[in-house]
Amino acid sequence: MRNILTLATKELRSFFVSPIAYILIAVFALVFGIFFAVSVENFIRFFLARGQMGGNMPMDHHEMLLRPLLGTISTISLFLIPMITMRLFAEEKRSGTIELLLTSPIHDYEIVLGKWLAAMVLYGSLLVISLFDFAILLFMSTPEWKPILAGYLGLLLQGGAMISLGAFLSSTTRNQIVAVAVTFFASLSLWVAEAVSVFNTAAWARGVGYLSILAHFEPFARGLIQSKDVIFFVTFTFFWLFLTVRSLESLRWRA
Repeated sequence: MRNILTLATKELRSFFVSPIAYILIAVFALVFGIFFAVSVENFIRFFLARGQMGGNMPMDHHEMLLRPLLGTISTISLFLIPMITMRLFAEEKRSGTIELLLTSPIHDYEIVLGKWLAAMVLYGSLLVISLFDFAILLFMSTPEWKPILAGYLGLLLQGGAMISLGAFLSSTTRNQIVAVAVTFFASLSLWVAEAVSVFNTAAWARGVGYLSILAHFEPFARGLIQSKDVIFFVTFTFFWLFLTVRSLESLRWRA
């Protein structure tokens, strides 16, 4: 465990030594801030217009405002996570430092978990920024906080799954541009996989649809924590971390 934390700390420091972390944080804060401001403004306008028309039905704040905002964070992550994972192993292979890691007294799984944990901390820092926006809503109104927590649990699980996939793909190349492009394409494919089962009811189509990240995140965005979705994300994460370990082992065999 100490080796994992030491490597994670080193990796996290390298993120913030380079401009990558600051660019990601700035882009996320700007993009989500714009979506947040527009969403709140539209919600307030709808609320005022509804009051002028004499509407008495209660408004579902979560369904109309919070759920779309959680979905926005999920969508932005689709673009930013490949930028987080692109350098995890590709940069090590390009610079030649991967040999130092592989010959050090550290197990392959410790290397993988250390880098994955560092990427998760950076991803988590993006989510913390979005919490400040949600804190404004909690200060100005009284939305239910439990569905928000469920949504953030889903974001963490989804992020962990996508980061594990990106880590594996980064371990297969020494080019960061290739790593980010392939990771984005793979993530996008898993994102829209549910559409296959919509247009085709065959068993293989349902199987492809089950792999949809969006389909498994939606219940969390609605405030629901279902064991099948938790199991999916955890299994998905361990599967790709396992393959990443095997990818590092193959480098030893070829060395």
